[in-house]
Amino acid sequence: MHRQQVPRSVYVHIPFCKHKCYYCDFNTYAVQGQPVSDYLHALELELHQTVEQLPPGQIDTIFVGGGTPTILDNEQMRYLITMLEQAFPDRSPSLEFTMEANPGTTAPDKLQVMRAGGVNRISFGVQSFQNELLEAIGRIHRVDEVYESIEWAREAGFDNLSIDLMFGLPRQTLDNVEQSVNKALALKLPHYSLYSLKVEEQTLFHTWYEQNRLPLPAEEEELAMYRLIMHKLEAAGYHQYEISNFASPGKESRHNIGYWCNHSYYGLGAGAHGYTRGRRHVNVKGVQEYIAAATAGLPIAEQWEVSREEAMEDYMMVGLRMNEGIHQAAFREQFGVHVDTVFASQLAACIENGLLERTITGFRLTERGRELGNEVFAAFVGVHV
Repeated sequence: MHRQQVPRSVYVHIPFCKHKCYYCDFNTYAVQGQPVSDYLHALELELHQTVEQLPPGQIDTIFVGGGTPTILDNEQMRYLITMLEQAFPDRSPSLEFTMEANPGTTAPDKLQVMRAGGVNRISFGVQSFQNELLEAIGRIHRVDEVYESIEWAREAGFDNLSIDLMFGLPRQTLDNVEQSVNKALALKLPHYSLYSLKVEEQTLFHTWYEQNRLPLPAEEEELAMYRLIMHKLEAAGYHQYEISNFASPGKESRHNIGYWCNHSYYGLGAGAHGYTRGRRHVNVKGVQEYIAAATAGLPIAEQWEVSREEAMEDYMMVGLRMNEGIHQAAFREQFGVHVDTVFASQLAACIENGLLERTITGFRLTERGRELGNEVFAAFVGVHV
């Protein structure tokens, strides 16, 4: 069996937003009329039951995502942070505690509550530096709020800041992307995430796409956008450590690296995924349903054992997302077998097609492989190993 450690990472889901973006298929709900306080109480119940069943060791990373966690008011934010502190008191001296935020939802007093509670990293969902594009994708903030939010965060003492940008948006041009990247770089932040639009089912964009009302850039133009992003971030001194993520040295998202290294983690909140004791689980999604389930017991909707074979496939798919790729020694330590024995034909085919290259320590994507990442990952799915 593959080795599974006690989780050292915690993911907490806050499913509320001011308004649902047109592209979003995450488990999120417009906050108006939602029982937010009841939800937080249910989350506390889940926390108690979870740590009782699987007592935590020292925690290295906490990530509060959503939704928009910073939509909570100051008292709710304080309550959330306190319950996490009580459930996970043993924390690494270098704890990375990330809170996702939307520009315009982080007033100075709320930032002080977060800072006092140990939050030390904020990831802002900026997406674009063009107001017309923000409006076109259903974002609630405007560009001036981005600058205001970053300034307030810095004044509150946060220096580990990240912003998300998107490309491949409807009617977005290469010039739009270049302008957004230039404005983002001018902020001199330690971390940037740049994602291409995926039109997911159950979204307004998918409906429009089906109706032929979503004017997306051509595939070649989207590829040109990605190449431009990689070039500009690298030229500005940022290290691309994963397909979509760029950082100053030492400012990589340690929490996300845990996912890409296939480490175990606690997953808490409505619709959250967790990975502990060799099992994955997903929680009940709906807010009221989650509250009822957490009141009755652990709010798990589905749970399954991850076989050794599946774990090896997962390891390849997520590990190859990182620019340093996968390490043969780490694979052997986790599974007791050599990676190039298990996946000999897949590795050989990807190398022959110029998608992977062998390194001193293992295998990694080539530049072409990063552009065609999904093709590479698909090669390792459903393999009988």
